[in-house]
Amino acid sequence: MSDCVMIDTAILGGGIAGSCMAILLARRGWKVALIDRRTFPRHKVCGEFLSPEAVDALVALGLGDRLQALRPAVVQRARLVFESGASIPVQLPGAAWGISRFSLDEALHEEARLAGAEVVTGTAVAAIHTRGDKYATEYELETKRGDKQAWIRSRAVIGAWGGNGHVLNFPGVQRSRPAPCPYIGVKSHLSCIEADGELELYFFKGGYLGLSSIGEGIVNAAALLDQSSFRPIPAAVNDWLEAAGARHPQLARRISKARPVTGTQTAVAPVRLFDDPLTWNGIPLIGDACVTIPPLCGDGMSMAIRSAQLCAVSADRYLRGDTSLQQWKFDYTKAITRHFRGPLRWGRVLQRALGNQQITTLGTVAASRLPGIVNRLMKATRLRNTDILPW
Repeated sequence: MSDCVMIDTAILGGGIAGSCMAILLARRGWKVALIDRRTFPRHKVCGEFLSPEAVDALVALGLGDRLQALRPAVVQRARLVFESGASIPVQLPGAAWGISRFSLDEALHEEARLAGAEVVTGTAVAAIHTRGDKYATEYELETKRGDKQAWIRSRAVIGAWGGNGHVLNFPGVQRSRPAPCPYIGVKSHLSCIEADGELELYFFKGGYLGLSSIGEGIVNAAALLDQSSFRPIPAAVNDWLEAAGARHPQLARRISKARPVTGTQTAVAPVRLFDDPLTWNGIPLIGDACVTIPPLCGDGMSMAIRSAQLCAVSADRYLRGDTSLQQWKFDYTKAITRHFRGPLRWGRVLQRALGNQQITTLGTVAASRLPGIVNRLMKATRLRNTDILPW
């Protein structure tokens, strides 16, 4: 990127939401820069499970062939396994895909480049300066890559930095101290283990761990754990996974012969599960920067894509001069509330219920007698099939 450029939109964060946003706006002819302070490809804490809704959304964006070339594992069903030994089968509403984020993010970046966006990784935004009013604002971004400094002027800036991204300090940003959160997410790829088209979720005191194939004989192990219930605190990702296995006999047997794939281990903390959506904080926010649904619902990537689609509609109108910045904020906030309110409410109910041993025991009995109840509850956590198609 040159030392001083003028663009239409700077998107801060190169994950799924940011990449989809870049693709959508670049296809509309806007000059877009997708900026991330980290380098890609890299491993992330993620279930690497593309729900049927996420698959449909990416196919609707015209990415089906590109993602099929990654040879994803096809996942048709899920199984919930409890400490007691009871298990509940869940039939998914369609075919889900297992794809490594290492490969998925790279594919989305390449699609963004083909659409005309500039992808700038390993580059930090050190500061943002603004000028304008509530109707239109121009932003000046100070970026740093190593010792090199560059300035970007942009008509719009969108935050897609994830749930634990660094919130920049600039006019209009509200900074508050979040409530303490004990959850940590960990993940590792495992070899020498088979998954056979099924997402397995193992629940135990202090969290749960999911196993899902991502193809090529590799299974992704991703766990959400309450650090306050693990003492002493494990020192490394593999130690966390071993501690989780020690709490669930079936899980311990399942992974006893598995071998961690070197270089795939990563962790993130805190993982915030119950925060209200924050659609706007000086700039519009998308993906996990906006809101996070409990990972066990398996629809986080679908929600990230949907947030980008919803925001892109208003962003396009703003860039064309058809609406004001304030109207963009109003329309986007209203759209997020309408689309996400139900899934978030039920996702959090499910998260709290499965974290309570007594409720879990009663729920297991109820599910065995009324097998459709789990499918209905899981359906309530999904986005409705009203996809925002590419426009």
